[in-house]
Amino acid sequence: MMNISILGCGRWGSFIGWYLDKIGHNVKIWGLSDAPQFIELKGTRKNNVLTFRESIEITDDLDEAVSNAEVIIISISSQSLRSFMGRLSKLDLSGKTIVLCMKGIEAATGKRLTEIVSEFVTEKTNIAVWVGPGHPQDFSNGIPNCMVIDSQNDDVKEYLIKEFSSELIRFYLGKDLIGSEIGAASKNTIGIAAGMLDGLKLSSLKGALMSRGTREIARLIRAMGGNELSAYGLCHLGDYEATLFSPYSHNRRYGEMLVKGEKYEQLAEGVDTTKALVLLGEKYNVDLPICKAVNTVILGEEKPKCALERLFVRSLKVEFYS
Repeated sequence: MMNISILGCGRWGSFIGWYLDKIGHNVKIWGLSDAPQFIELKGTRKNNVLTFRESIEITDDLDEAVSNAEVIIISISSQSLRSFMGRLSKLDLSGKTIVLCMKGIEAATGKRLTEIVSEFVTEKTNIAVWVGPGHPQDFSNGIPNCMVIDSQNDDVKEYLIKEFSSELIRFYLGKDLIGSEIGAASKNTIGIAAGMLDGLKLSSLKGALMSRGTREIARLIRAMGGNELSAYGLCHLGDYEATLFSPYSHNRRYGEMLVKGEKYEQLAEGVDTTKALVLLGEKYNVDLPICKAVNTVILGEEKPKCALERLFVRSLKVEFYS
């Protein structure tokens, strides 16, 4: 039994708290006192997916949430991580393990999320990531899935996998932190592209999108020093079903509504991640045609149909294995 604090009470943060409590850990969940999600959770102990047991503590006191925690799980907007770490790093994090349960890349710098955290902590604080497919709506209904935990520290990830695994979630040992992070973040960009295809009634092209998308991201991972085969694992290709097809996918839905000219009100991490991927493509001299096409549409520089037609009606140059 571990003392675990979840920082962030959105749909993933709430699910993680619910899940870790369910398998026997001591759980606290923290949120901003004025956030609608926190207010609902504090007042009713439930959201539109889950109901919390009385054993889960809910607090808006960050110091209280962190002080006795062995493991700190962060589940917030990836673009807010840097400013949040500025606040969190003022507390004593020595001997604790931070697990990042969001998927993104910093838009302004192209930095991976573990790189951001490492700027604010010492070697006395362990850092890991929790990535892979699944939606809280499915998990809460007892539908199992497989996910990945990765870290530079082998002992940390092996311990977390042992403590977090259950019949509902089977965890696999990640062996490529760069690939795990880039693969997990970039699948949201591919998800936006899939949503665009849905919105244009071109869903039959998702097979081509998946084949080319995986290879595109594999090239980037390799150029960044990771293992390109990671793109074919659970962090990326293995997450396509949940991201490119599921009605619960925020990024797929964002892409679908974008091409229909409708506004999507919820967080779609792939929007900022796409900007970051284009930046990384330029930095590492890797051609990322899908990422660039999605980015031009997001920025309003090109109509969705034109961008997708240009993407799929390209020259016959064989590039899948280049």
